Amino acid sequence: MSALVSEPENLAEVAVGRPVRGTFTYSIPPELSARLSPGMRVSVPFGRGRALGFFLGPTQNMPPVAPRPIAEALDDAPALTPEVLTLVRWAAAYYRHPLGEALRGALPPGLAELRGPAVTRPQTLTWVDRVPGAETDPAVRGPLMRAVMSYLEACGRTEMEELAGALPGARDAVKRLAARGLVKVAEEARRKDEPGSNLLHAPEVSLSPQQAVALTELRAALEAGGFAPFLLHGATGSGKTEVYLQAIAHVRGQGKCALCLVPEIGLTPQLVGRFRARFGDEVAVLHSGLRDAERLAEWKRIRDGSASVAVGVRSAVFAPVGRLGLIVVDEEHDPSFKQDEKLRYQARDLAVVRAQQAGCPVVLGSATPSLETLENARRGRYRLLRMPSRIDDRPLPAVEVVDLRRRPAADPSAPPALLATELHQALAATLDRGEQAILFLNRRGHSTFVVCTTCGFRVGCPNCAIALTHHLSRRGLLCHYCGHGQPLPAHCPECQGELLRMGMGTEKVEEEVAKAFPSARIARLDRDSAGDAIELTRVLADFARGETNVLIGTQMVAKGHDFPGVTLVGVILADTALALPDFRAGERTFQVLAQVAGRAGRGAHPGRVLVQTYNPDSDAIARVVGHDFDGFAEAELRRREALGFPPYARLLALRIDGLHERDTAAAANALARLAERAIKAGSEPLRLLGPAPAPIAKIRGRTRWQLLVKGRSHSAMANVVAALEQAAERLEGGVRVAFDVDPVNLL
Repeated sequence: MSALVSEPENLAEVAVGRPVRGTFTYSIPPELSARLSPGMRVSVPFGRGRALGFFLGPTQNMPPVAPRPIAEALDDAPALTPEVLTLVRWAAAYYRHPLGEALRGALPPGLAELRGPAVTRPQTLTWVDRVPGAETDPAVRGPLMRAVMSYLEACGRTEMEELAGALPGARDAVKRLAARGLVKVAEEARRKDEPGSNLLHAPEVSLSPQQAVALTELRAALEAGGFAPFLLHGATGSGKTEVYLQAIAHVRGQGKCALCLVPEIGLTPQLVGRFRARFGDEVAVLHSGLRDAERLAEWKRIRDGSASVAVGVRSAVFAPVGRLGLIVVDEEHDPSFKQDEKLRYQARDLAVVRAQQAGCPVVLGSATPSLETLENARRGRYRLLRMPSRIDDRPLPAVEVVDLRRRPAADPSAPPALLATELHQALAATLDRGEQAILFLNRRGHSTFVVCTTCGFRVGCPNCAIALTHHLSRRGLLCHYCGHGQPLPAHCPECQGELLRMGMGTEKVEEEVAKAFPSARIARLDRDSAGDAIELTRVLADFARGETNVLIGTQMVAKGHDFPGVTLVGVILADTALALPDFRAGERTFQVLAQVAGRAGRGAHPGRVLVQTYNPDSDAIARVVGHDFDGFAEAELRRREALGFPPYARLLALRIDGLHERDTAAAANALARLAERAIKAGSEPLRLLGPAPAPIAKIRGRTRWQLLVKGRSHSAMANVVAALEQAAERLEGGVRVAFDVDPVNLL
C-alpha cells in the first residue's frame, strides 16, 4: 500500500452526486490539502469518467486499494454551508436516499452540475419599479407588458433577475416600458451585509387582540432564544401573514435572518409583495418558475447575506440562510410540501428539524392544520397559538350545503345542469350587485372521460391505467399523468358506436356559466388556462382589479388569495376526492373546502358559500357548514387511532414499478415475503399492508405495485427497511423500487 494511503489525514470522505448509496474514499492531492472544506464541490474520477462530488471531510476509512485522487476543487468556498450540510445528511438518512444525490438536489441548478459556475458574488443588482398609475396607461399593450405591470403592482420594486425568471421575455418588455416612461430601472451596487440595512420602515399595522397575543408569545420565544415550535391556527382572514411579518421584523432587529416557506409563490404574488413592502431589498425569492441563472443569483444573495429574508417553495428549506433566527411555514397542511421523487422529503417536517438544529423558533401556520401537526400541538410538542376570528371581527362566510340527490329533474334523460337552482340564483344576485364570485371544481378539462354508448368502451391512455380527459382548449384528449394527447375519435375504436363525453371539468363549467350569464366577465384558473407565468399573473391581476367578475378554477383558486370583492363562492362538486383510496381523503376534502370558502367575505361585504354535493352527510362536508375544524379533527383523529394510521403510526411505502407486469408482480411479492420474515424475526409490532397493484396501476408505461410497512416509529422499522433495501438492489428485469418515508400520496 502506498505512503499516501497510510496517512489518514490525506484521505477524504466524498459523497458522489449519483444515485449510489454510501460515501467513497479519495486521496487529497497536496495542492488541494489547504483548500478543501466540508460542503465544497469537487470533481472526482468515478467509473470510467468524472462525477460531481461533495467533500465531507477527512476520513479514517482505509480502503483495500490505493484510492484515486480528487481531480479538482470546483469552488473557492463551500457551496453547502455547514448548517445545510448537516440538514441534508439528516434528511438523506431519514428518507432513505443516497447522500450524494440528496446533496446535489439541495443546490440550485447552476451548481448541481459538474461544470456549473464557480460560487462568486455579483457586484450589482438591477431593480425595476413601476411609475404610479402607469398600469392604466394605454401604452401598456399585450399580455406580457400587462403581466409585468401587474407583477410590479403586486410585488413592488423587484430585482430584474427575479422578474425575468417569473415572466419569460420580461427583459424586453421592461425595455419597452422604460422607453415610454412607465417603469423605472436602476442599477445599484450591492450593499454591505449590515443587519437591517435594507429594512424598510413600513407604517405600523394595528393588530387585533388575537394577533397581539400570538405575536407577544412569538417575541418572547425569539428573545429567549432556542428551539421553539409553534402551530399558528388562524381562521382564513385572521391575519396570520401580519404576525409572520412582525415576527420577522423582530428577528431582523436582532441581526438575524428568516426563512419563509410557502406552497406556490406563483399563485400568491400578493404575499411576495407584502414581504417586499416590509423588508425591501432584503427579500430573496426562490421557486421553480425562475430560470436557472435567476435561481442561482437569488441563492447567492441569500448565502452572501445581502438578502436576509428568504421566501420560497419547499426546496427553499435548503436555502443557505445564515444566522437563522426564525422559520415560517405558511399553509403547512398543503400537500405540495411533500417531494414525490428522488429525495422524498416533507419540507414542513424538515423545517422543524432545521429549526431544532439552528436553535430557533419555527411557526407552522394554517387555517386547517394537518392532523399530524395538530396532534403534535395536542401532545404539547408544539405550542398552540389560536386566532379563530377574522380581522375587524368580520364574520366568516355563511356556508350552505346543496343536496344534489334531491334535485327535481324535468327531463330525466338530460344531464343535470352544473349549477343547482340555489347556486344559479346566488350567482345572478352577486353579479347584479356588482360583486365577484369564485366557482370551484377540482377537475381540469371539459369532460373527464369518453365512453361508448353501445359497448361501454372508455377511451384510455395507452401509457397509463386511466381514462383520457377531453379538453376543448387542446382540441382533443389528454392524459393528466404522462401528457399523452390524441384527437377525439369520431366513433368507438372497438365497435364504431357513438361516443359520449361524460363527467365535468372547469372548461365545461366555464362553458355553461357563459351560456347562463352572457354578460359575465369570466376567467378560468387551472393548469391549462394559466400554464405559464405570464397568463397566471394576468388572470390573477385582472380578477384583483375587478376586470373579471367570475373566476372558475381548480384548487389553484384556494391558494391564499385575498380578493376583497369576492362575496360568493360556489363549489360545483365537493365529492371529487372523497372516494379516493387514501386514508387522508376526508381530511383533504375538508381542507380544500374550508380554504376555498375562506376566499369569500374578506372585504366590506359578507360572504356566502354554496357547496353542491351528493354526500351531504359526509363528516368532511357537513362540518364545513359551521367552520367546525375542531369537530372534524376530533372525529377524524378517533378514526385514525382506531385504524392505526398517522399520526398514531408511521408509514413507509415501497413503490415498485417495471416495464413488464409479471416481473413487477414477482418482485413485489418477493419483497413482501422478505418483509414478513423480517417482521417475524424482529421484536417490534409491525404490520405489512400489501403487496397490491397501486390504485393507478400503470403510469408512463410502467406497471406499479406498492406495499406499506406500518409501525409505531421509523426506528422500529429499521431492520426491516435495511433488509428491503439490500434486496431491492439485487432486483433484475428493470424493476425499480423507491422508498417513500411518511408518504402523502398513496395513489
